[in-house]
Amino acid sequence: MAEELLYLPKVLFNKRTGARAAIRGNEAHPDITGEMMLYPFQGGTLVVTAVRGLPENNFYALHIHDGSECVGDFTTAGAHFNPTGAEHPNHAGDLPPLLSSNHFAYMILYTGRFTPEEVTGKTVIIHEKPDDFKTQPSGGAGARIACGIIEN
Repeated sequence: MAEELLYLPKVLFNKRTGARAAIRGNEAHPDITGEMMLYPFQGGTLVVTAVRGLPENNFYALHIHDGSECVGDFTTAGAHFNPTGAEHPNHAGDLPPLLSSNHFAYMILYTGRFTPEEVTGKTVIIHEKPDDFKTQPSGGAGARIACGIIEN
């Protein structure tokens, strides 16, 4: 491996993401704003997500969806990004939950399930509930409360 994995990867400091999404809440959650940044890393993606204005201190499901727009109740964002047809929680777009504290959540994760290029044009969704990691097809995560379109 080119970089020591025990330290923050240098890609986080070069200011060049592979893709990013501006996240905004729906009409019922107008205070939600945030950003997801996707960096190419180790053949996959380093995902950095920061969100403020979440309604409660709670866990929130976070998924990449295969749709390309964030309109109305965000059903236009489609289903989970799942190019291999896997069952939940093995969709490529299934991510760990966000944990809100003081209405703010911040997370850095690595996934080898997709590259930034593969999800550019797709959407990121925050759901009102945590993912239960078993209910098909989407983890019983409830309504879509925030959405962002992934762009280069």
